[in-house]
Amino acid sequence: MEDYFEINRKSWNMSVESHVKSDLYDMPNFKKGKTSLDELSVNILGNIKGLRVLHLQCHFGQDTLSMARMGAHVTGVDISDVAINKARTIAKQLKIDAEFVCCNVLEVDQHLEGEFDLIFTSYGTIGWLPELTTWAKQIQHFLKPGGRFVMIEFHPVIWMFDDEVKEVTYGYFNTGVILEENEGTYADKVSKQIYKHATWNHTISDVFTALFQARLKLTAFSEYDYSHYQVFPRPVSVPDGYQIGGLEGKLPLTYALEAVHER
Repeated sequence: MEDYFEINRKSWNMSVESHVKSDLYDMPNFKKGKTSLDELSVNILGNIKGLRVLHLQCHFGQDTLSMARMGAHVTGVDISDVAINKARTIAKQLKIDAEFVCCNVLEVDQHLEGEFDLIFTSYGTIGWLPELTTWAKQIQHFLKPGGRFVMIEFHPVIWMFDDEVKEVTYGYFNTGVILEENEGTYADKVSKQIYKHATWNHTISDVFTALFQARLKLTAFSEYDYSHYQVFPRPVSVPDGYQIGGLEGKLPLTYALEAVHER
């Protein structure tokens, strides 16, 4: 497993600079004060002013810093040392108070102490993890009694398809590692750089079971037929984001959930 994490760490390290410069992350407007959080995230998070927030798998920290701009005391965690260093640099440049910790999300308790009012993770996170039991235990460990866990993620059904979303390539219940090499990334599709990565598909029931076993009570769950981000092929614009051309309204693309720690 350490080899898989190292493969992914190197891949994310390689992507940071191109992502910072990409249209998807829109750094010029972010620096001017625009939030990087999509409307769905903002609505689900609600008023977080004054809350202690732990942001898991934060990449180079845009959403972490956006939550800090909303008045929260935020700590971002990511496995990529290059991403964390970039997050710290951006925070210093913009004079935004936020903390960043570089570590494997399954080992946060070895690098951080304290309890949080809210734990947040979003869009393309758990697919980098081989199992969710330890992940959920980490959330339970850091979430104070009555605290909320908020997650917004791409739907596991979409990961059954090939890159062009034309053929079913993987089983919904696939539990094995998916090793791939691709040119470019979701934010830098024209790059000729080869990225190798290891991912895993997790069913909705995998997520629920891990949270339940960690004594986290599910309080809200919704599925959506759109993605806020234009990361899938043949994008068709709809009021809330994007769908996939030829499959409009036929596939779940994202989902959101909230769970509460009841100790």
